[in-house]
Amino acid sequence: MPRYKLTIEYDGSPYVGWQRQKEHLSVQQVLEEAIPKFAGETVNVYGAGRTDAGVHALGQVAHIDLTKDFTTDKVRDAMNHFMKDEPVSILQAELVDEEFHARFKAHARHYIYRIVDRRADLTFDRKLAWKAMSLVDASAMHEAAQCLVGKHDFSTFRDVQCQADSPVKTLTSIDVVREGDEIEIFVSAPSFLHRQVRSIVGSLMEVGRGKKPVSWMKDILEAADRSKCGTVAPPDGLYLSQVDYP
Repeated sequence: MPRYKLTIEYDGSPYVGWQRQKEHLSVQQVLEEAIPKFAGETVNVYGAGRTDAGVHALGQVAHIDLTKDFTTDKVRDAMNHFMKDEPVSILQAELVDEEFHARFKAHARHYIYRIVDRRADLTFDRKLAWKAMSLVDASAMHEAAQCLVGKHDFSTFRDVQCQADSPVKTLTSIDVVREGDEIEIFVSAPSFLHRQVRSIVGSLMEVGRGKKPVSWMKDILEAADRSKCGTVAPPDGLYLSQVDYP
């Protein structure tokens, strides 16, 4: 039974997130409904990460098992054909061995968060970035973020509905970079807590807007107290950009 690794991009705005739900459309459902239309069978799609409602992907990874052998080009092109009315696209399909698992074999996940600080409303980037009305200090945000790198108890940045066994995670890197009126926050780790990136970004914005000092991020991290977290950033600007495998 051939196993295919899928690299996927999507605009998460119309969906309730990655995971299939009973009453509302998800990215997983869009993918799973496309497969029988060319393969003639119903299969599960296993993703590397469960992005929330409104969160996007540039490089989500999933895998599927099919009974029949198809070329990788056929899998990619057929799925894209049957998803043409949805903002979801298979960038690449690859044959992998049966030991590959999109979620459990991933050893690094990378996210990008986009902020645009300008007075004018967003047009092309509406629902694709967080719009800030006033100028944000990206340098201060970058400096404040460096205390998060390494292994820590991230309880402050953990959503109350998080189902992870432990709040301890290892953040590999976090960088805040300005390009014109756009700020991009790059965050990498082996795995993340539920809404961890959005919680971090929302707190960093308190620093970027001058409401809190750079040292505040270290203080709230060490507090390990969810009530100390800043406002959680909206999903609009968050992208799962890449998933790495051995």
